[in-house]
Amino acid sequence: MIGLRRVAPDEFTLRLDSVLDVYTAAMNPPSDQLSGRKAIMRNHAAHPGFACLFAETSDGTPVGVAYGFHGDPGQWWHDVVRRAIAEKNGEGSARGWLGDALELAEIHVHPDYQGKGVGRAMITGMCTGRLERTAVLSTRDQPTAARHLYRSIGFVDLLTQFIFPGGYERYAILGVVLPLSE
Repeated sequence: MIGLRRVAPDEFTLRLDSVLDVYTAAMNPPSDQLSGRKAIMRNHAAHPGFACLFAETSDGTPVGVAYGFHGDPGQWWHDVVRRAIAEKNGEGSARGWLGDALELAEIHVHPDYQGKGVGRAMITGMCTGRLERTAVLSTRDQPTAARHLYRSIGFVDLLTQFIFPGGYERYAILGVVLPLSE
């Protein structure tokens, strides 16, 4: 049985190794990127409106993690994405999607638990009760199970084939109006 549990920023920071274990299993990143990813995650925990959900087995082992925060100017992802949306779709679109947004920074489920509703439950749990107007995220721009899940929840493409500065992979930037209609 998998349960969802809200995790405060201090516990999230203390359990970053467990968070990275789930991230590594789900994303299979190059090992030389893990220390940088850990530092980014630690910094995210200090952002305004930070919220985190662990999906855990009955013994408390995390098998999924989702976290996000209120996006604000001055945050790297927020600024890069806002600028790109403004350039492609106009300032009004950028303001509408990112002016009052929950930025879902990470959503990962261990492969052994994927396809069982864990990701959907975490996204729904993260968005429920939030006061922001929208929720936004980035995901690999490929026909993945995650991309299908986001669309089934109501997320729409804001940008496709987007490459973050210094990166090489293509991402899709997705958004949904809150509250979710599920």
